[in-house]
Amino acid sequence: MLQFFFLLATLGVALLAAPRAVAQSTKVLPYLRRVAGTRTLAGQHNREPNAEPTKWTKYIHHTTGKYPALWSGDFLYQQENIDQRWTMIREAVRQYRRGAVVNIMWHACPPTTGEPCSWDPGLLNQLLTDAQWQELLTAGTPLNKAWQARMDDIAKYLQYLKDQRVEVLFRPLHEMNQGKFWWGGRPGPRGTARLYQLTHDYLTQTKGLTNLIWVWDVQDMSRDLAQYDPGPQYWDVFAFDVYGQGYDQSWYDYLLPIVGAKPMAIGECAVLPTPALLARQPRWVFFMGWAELVAEKNTTEAIKRLYADPRVLTRDELPGW
Repeated sequence: MLQFFFLLATLGVALLAAPRAVAQSTKVLPYLRRVAGTRTLAGQHNREPNAEPTKWTKYIHHTTGKYPALWSGDFLYQQENIDQRWTMIREAVRQYRRGAVVNIMWHACPPTTGEPCSWDPGLLNQLLTDAQWQELLTAGTPLNKAWQARMDDIAKYLQYLKDQRVEVLFRPLHEMNQGKFWWGGRPGPRGTARLYQLTHDYLTQTKGLTNLIWVWDVQDMSRDLAQYDPGPQYWDVFAFDVYGQGYDQSWYDYLLPIVGAKPMAIGECAVLPTPALLARQPRWVFFMGWAELVAEKNTTEAIKRLYADPRVLTRDELPGW
C-alpha cells in the first residue's frame, strides 16, 4: 500500500488519505535544516506556572545576558495551568515575533479521565489496560472519541497560532519509550507509535494545522527506538531527552542512522551539554534545558560558558520570522 501511495505521489496525484510528511513550515524548519551540523540553538523550557510563561527564559537572560534561541511552553494538566493556557499561547506569539523558535509540549491527561489530572497517578502510573488501549485506537469508540475531543480543545490554541502565522515545534506524546507515562512504553505498530500517527493525522488533516513542525521524542533509557518510530512521514525533527547516559558517544552513534538526514536535537536535559560535547556531536540542532533543573544542575559559570560558545546560537542571532 505504501508503494502505491508513493507511486501516485510521483505522478502528481493528491491523496487526502496519505499523511503529510513535513510541516508546511516556510521558515523555521528550513532554517533548522540549514544550520544542522554547524550550529546549535540554545533552548529553555518554561513549565509551571503558565501564569509566568517566561520564568526560566528570564533566568537564562539574567544569568547570561542573552535570551535562548528557543522558547518552550506547555499546555500542562493542572487546573490553574489549564486556566492560563491562553497566557502561554500569547507568549508564544510574542516570542516568535521577537525572533525565537517556539516549542510547545502537551502533557495530556489520560483519556480515561477528564482534565485536570494529577502527575502521579495521572500522567504517570495510570496506565490503560490492553483492552482500553485498543479501544483508544479504534475509530468511533468512547475512548477514541474522548481523545478526539481532547485534541479538539488543544487545536483551538494551535489554530490561533496558525492565524498569527506562528510556526510551532509541536511535541506530543513525548518520551514514547518511557513506560510510566500512560501513552508510553507500548512498542510496535499498534503501540505508542500508532497513537502518535492518529494524533498527527487528526490535527494536520482534519483540523488543517499546517503550522506544526512535528517532533518525535524519546528518552535515553532503551535502545529499541525503531519500535516507537511512527514513520518518517510523520515527524520532521527527532528529539532525544537526556537524563541518564545519553551524552555518551555510543548513544549518538546509535541515533545517527535512525535519524538519517533530518534535524536532531537534545529535547530535554537537566545537565546542559558542554561546548566540547557539541563539538564532538555536531548534529544536535538545539538543546532545551528543563525549567528549574537548569539552575539546580548547572553552575552559573557552566551556563555562561555554554551561551558564550561561538557554536551556540541565541535569540539575537536568529534571522527572524
